[in-house]
Parts: sequence; C-alpha cells; structure tokens
Amino acid sequence: MDVGTYVGLLGSFGMIIFSVIVAGQSLLPLMDLPSFLLVVLGSYFALNTANGIPEAMSMWKIMGRAFKLQTTNEQSIIQKMIAFSEKARREGLLALEDELEDLDDEFMKKGLRLMVDGTDAAIIRDLMELELSKTQDRHAGKIKIFDNWTILFPGLGMLGTVVGLIGMLANLEDKASIGPNMALALVTTLYGSMGANLFVIPIATKLRKHDLMESNVKEMVIEGVLSIQAGENTRILALKLLAYLNPTARKVLEAELLKD
Repeated sequence: MDVGTYVGLLGSFGMIIFSVIVAGQSLLPLMDLPSFLLVVLGSYFALNTANGIPEAMSMWKIMGRAFKLQTTNEQSIIQKMIAFSEKARREGLLALEDELEDLDDEFMKKGLRLMVDGTDAAIIRDLMELELSKTQDRHAGKIKIFDNWTILFPGLGMLGTVVGLIGMLANLEDKASIGPNMALALVTTLYGSMGANLFVIPIATKLRKHDLMESNVKEMVIEGVLSIQAGENTRILALKLLAYLNPTARKVLEAELLKD
C-alpha cells in the first residue's frame, strides 16, 4: 500500500473542507448530486468516446496501481548480477544456465538466456531495448487516458456552469433566486477543478513515476547482461549498476560491494 497516495488524496480534499469550515461557511452549498454526476460520469463517458470502452474500463485497474507501493528491487538485482558475473568469470557463461530457472524477473531471465545461448551482444541489446520501448509505449497509452481525463474534468465542469447559468438567466424575474442559482452553477466548475487537480493529475503523475522506475530497472538489467557477456571486471560492473541507484541507496550498497 502506497501511504503517500492515501495521505495526499485525503489531505488535499480535507484541506478544502477545513478551509470552508474555518471561513465560517457551510459545506451544504458545495454538495450537489446532479453537478457531481454531470462532471464525473459525463467526463467518464466522454473517455469512452475518446478511447473506447475496453480502454476506459481498464483505467480503473490501472488506477489501482497508484495506491500500491512500487517495488523495483534494484539492490537485489544488482547483487544477483554481481553474483552471476563472478560465477561467469570463474566457470564460464554456460555455468549460469542452472541459475536461470530460479529468477523471478522475466526480463532479466530473457536477457541472460540469450547470453547463455551465445547470442551476439548487438542482437541482445536490440531485443531487450525493443521490449523496453514497447513496454514504455503501453504505459504511455494507459497514462494518456488519464491525461485526457484531466482535460475533460474541468471541461465538463464549465459545461455544467453554462447549463446552470442558462437556467438562471431564463428566470431573471425571480431576483431572490439569482444568488443561489449562481452559486449552484459554479459548483460544477469546482467539481471539475477538484477532480482534475486533486485526483486525476496526481494519479497520472504517480503512474509516470512508476513507469520511470520500471524503465530504470530494465535499463540497468540490459547494462548488466551485456557487461557479464563481455566478461568485464566485476568491480566495473558494480560501478555501472550502482549509477542507476539514488544517492542514498547507492551509498549503502557501495559500502557493501566495494568494501575491498
């Protein structure tokens, strides 16, 4: 569970409620079911138009990833790569074949399998980078759905406001209702702005962060596989892989791997 996502969403919406209460206002004028349905469901149905029903439906599953803690296990991968490098230098590349079945990382397993099978380094790089590129394309396509939603949310909010203003202007003879009707018309704009800025944009940003983390790990694996195949010194391999870590994690692992 990614606590930051929960804290961020609850905190941002909570601060709006808090500010309204502190200002001495009532929350009731901000609650309007028709406005909420127009903005949320209206924008979601527009997503179906833009992306198709399967893609719009898959959005909910993808959104769930933003609420889960992304674990990439870079340190574990580096340690495995170092161990493979040491064994390959002692016993040869074919000695790694028995180690492959125990690997959970399919991307690493595929790269090492190609290496053990004697595939040329240029072909290994091309194949692994192609898989990385296509993974990034798939992620970008999913994130694009949320980018579309960030536009539709405020757009439907403004549309609701226009609808409300039309109703208000059609009944100008009742001057007592102008103020309440104007406030109600603006509620849809509020919902659109809140939905986009407090929910959809942060979720899309979190998904982009996950994509960058996964891409970073895959790039590290590619570098590791090719270095092992080239028979590079294990210390050189460690320095290359450590460059992919953030400074804090790098310092901890560097002290362990390069202590000699």
